[in-house]
Amino acid sequence: MEAGEIASLCYERFQELPRTGKPEAGREWTLLAAVVQVNRSAHTDSVVKEVVSLGTGSKCIGQASMSPTGEVLNDSHAEVLARRGCIRYLMEELQQALSGRGSTVWERVPGAQEARFRLQPQVSFVLFTSHTPCGDASIIPMVQSQLLPCPAVSGSMKRKASEETESPSTKLPRTDPHPHRTEAESVQGGALDLHRTEAESVQGGALEPHRTEAESSEQGGAADVHRTGAKCVPGGPADPLLPGAGYHCTGLLRLKPGRGDRTLSLSCSDKLARWGVLGFQGALLSHYLQGAVYFTTVVVGKCPYSQEALQRAMFLRCSHVSGLPAGYSVTSPLLLRSSLEFPFSQAQTELRHQAAISWCKVSDQPLDITANGYKHGVTKKALGTAKARSLLCKRNLFESFLSVVAATPPAELPLSLRSSELRTYWDYKAASAQYQQAWALLRSQAFPLWPRSDRSLLLFSATGQCM
Repeated sequence: MEAGEIASLCYERFQELPRTGKPEAGREWTLLAAVVQVNRSAHTDSVVKEVVSLGTGSKCIGQASMSPTGEVLNDSHAEVLARRGCIRYLMEELQQALSGRGSTVWERVPGAQEARFRLQPQVSFVLFTSHTPCGDASIIPMVQSQLLPCPAVSGSMKRKASEETESPSTKLPRTDPHPHRTEAESVQGGALDLHRTEAESVQGGALEPHRTEAESSEQGGAADVHRTGAKCVPGGPADPLLPGAGYHCTGLLRLKPGRGDRTLSLSCSDKLARWGVLGFQGALLSHYLQGAVYFTTVVVGKCPYSQEALQRAMFLRCSHVSGLPAGYSVTSPLLLRSSLEFPFSQAQTELRHQAAISWCKVSDQPLDITANGYKHGVTKKALGTAKARSLLCKRNLFESFLSVVAATPPAELPLSLRSSELRTYWDYKAASAQYQQAWALLRSQAFPLWPRSDRSLLLFSATGQCM
């Protein structure tokens, strides 16, 4: 599989979306992630790749802003939006399979008395992200050949350099003709590539000079690493914050940063590690599935990148987990790197875009634009109504799932969904027994410090009533 082909598909899908909600070229940056469905023909060598979900964003809300009725989108990082959008797509495909209209994704498990489905054998899913996921995967050693120390580059200087090398209206991804060249060579061959860390972006601080390993050794220190703004979860080890490579600890669970109010959102590195064991389909869809659905490949766009750090964050932390129920396993997706840079990447400018975009391949309302967890541009008067809710918030995904349940013939309803005690969002999640068993094993064996969800934020019904 070509990493560049996957990146191009995702960037092109983003370009085709309406202008509303997109960053301002040359002024704002954001992150992009997408899920690509791959269909391999059983009779020929043909392979069809299609973007089925896409998200942009780099923000999440604080604990005080979370909704007890599931109406606020807590985490708007691109990878999270792409995954939640894909769940919307998979739910619609499941409803079509149940109705007999056919699905491009699911096939019935033969011999099952209840409605039970699995992926069609020729179907797989690829996750693309324009930047290394935040958290543990972003703790990357500085390359030895970096030029520095160097001063911070202002936004106006970056824009000027960009304007000299390409037209402001250019929206096509830039291909590096020398994908393996060092940053030093990149600087010598054109505009300065300056990587600003998430922590510095969130805190608004100046860039810390990057040092080469040679310079660090001469100064008596170790090689430096890229910083992550994600903070270690409470109750465990904390970052030493020492100079150079001693600044961070690796392999730890981290909470995403936010301005002011503390967040409860785990880093994307941690969520990817969880999806690598539990699948990315979530607890609700698991009621209908024979087993978990995993990303077979993860492609990262042009950015600071370390294969070793990505493997550590996504797989090695969970590699020892055992005893998982049937249909669940510890997976290690193929990791690929593309030389194509997202035109709105953080390397291009300093101002972070505030809105988030989600698009997925569904028949009704495929596009969703949000800010601060609500529909973009919503008025205070509309808060608490359906008009204010993101299509990807817990409440809306719960309603979509209940539509699938309603479309299931009573005789085929999964046994786990037949209890009269199922009322709240949490009831339905908790009733997915094998998923919850796998999650309990993952937590106890690999992530004992993973913060538990505030149950009061999950006890809402489809009508939004808190139980």
